[in-house]
Amino acid sequence: MSRISVLGLDGGILDRGAEALVREAVLVVGGRRHLGELGVEPERSAPLVGDLSEALGRIGETEGAVVVLASGDPGFFGIVRILGERFGRENLRVLPGLSSVALAFARAGLHWDDAVVVSAHGREPRRAVNVCRAHPKVAVLTSPGFGPADLARSLEGWGRSLFVAEALGGDEERVFDGDAATVARMEWRDPNVVIAIDEGRGTVGKGWISSGMGSPGRWALPEEDFEHRSGMITKGEIRAAVLARLGPGPGDLVWDVGAGSGSVAIECARLGAAAVAVEREAESSERVRNNAARHGACVRVVEGEAPEALRDLPEPDAVFVGGTGAYFEEIVKLSAVAARRAVVLTLITLERVVPAAEILAGCGLEVETTLLQASKVKGVGSMHRLVPEAPVFVVSGHRGEVVEA
Repeated sequence: MSRISVLGLDGGILDRGAEALVREAVLVVGGRRHLGELGVEPERSAPLVGDLSEALGRIGETEGAVVVLASGDPGFFGIVRILGERFGRENLRVLPGLSSVALAFARAGLHWDDAVVVSAHGREPRRAVNVCRAHPKVAVLTSPGFGPADLARSLEGWGRSLFVAEALGGDEERVFDGDAATVARMEWRDPNVVIAIDEGRGTVGKGWISSGMGSPGRWALPEEDFEHRSGMITKGEIRAAVLARLGPGPGDLVWDVGAGSGSVAIECARLGAAAVAVEREAESSERVRNNAARHGACVRVVEGEAPEALRDLPEPDAVFVGGTGAYFEEIVKLSAVAARRAVVLTLITLERVVPAAEILAGCGLEVETTLLQASKVKGVGSMHRLVPEAPVFVVSGHRGEVVEA
């Protein structure tokens, strides 16, 4: 087959080489807007619509030069992936333009080596939203079904400002910088890019890795790394087992119910997940905020009593229940129904272990119960002895892997 030239358009004037490619092509494929702007005749054009199957079929049938028009850099969340898989990368010649993400950050006057870039275009947007909740600087490639207003509504209460860049590089380009509540009330046109920024946090010094999502270093941190009340904290050894079962990572949202010191929520946030700490006591809620600030973690604190405080929270991937009080069974059941992947509980009384496992199993989760006890070596004069911690039951329930587009 003939070589396919993939031409990235960024609003600038085409150079002579690109103009010649379009003029001499037997078939030009692209969005209707791009085809119209370049004046491509209908008889030698194929619009990119729907699932793209018709346009891809035309490319495969064409003998002669083919040009595919795309926005910005077509190798960045763009059509190069599909074309390479279908026709082989050896048949592609890619001539990228400026990516819309680079243009958006330029319009905002921001550096972006520490930014995470996510796409909600043609994908389930919840993971992109969760990254915005977790990371201080995120660029979102939106879609016609999930635009700036939808994203803004999902981020209300998370302390994010939004920079919206519409129709970048074109005559109708528009940019807006404001809070989520304002963006949620406005009307927006496609295409656009949204930058979500947590003004209260930021990277310190020069980074070394794109997105700034390097290793958090040590995890299952010792208790002394958190402010807590009278030992009311999930111990580091137990927390390690809990985190292994929760499996937090970028794109996830985790509830920490009965948060106490917030140690589990904070560790989840340090591993890249969005985290919500639910705590009924005002003093403990403030303690969670202080601990999160100390570790540079983004944790949304919801001050209220479960289960009522859980009912309007965004859908979690995983839930940790460290405190239940009088509404134990209701909290466990609501968590099990809500969680997409896992629910993990730490319990110290036998009377609650079996009911918890039964509730999780009744909600369709595969249940595992483990008794954990750790002992630490402590000096006694010139000698050493083992000092045991209180034993803790870890009850966890897991669903089969959820596949998302």
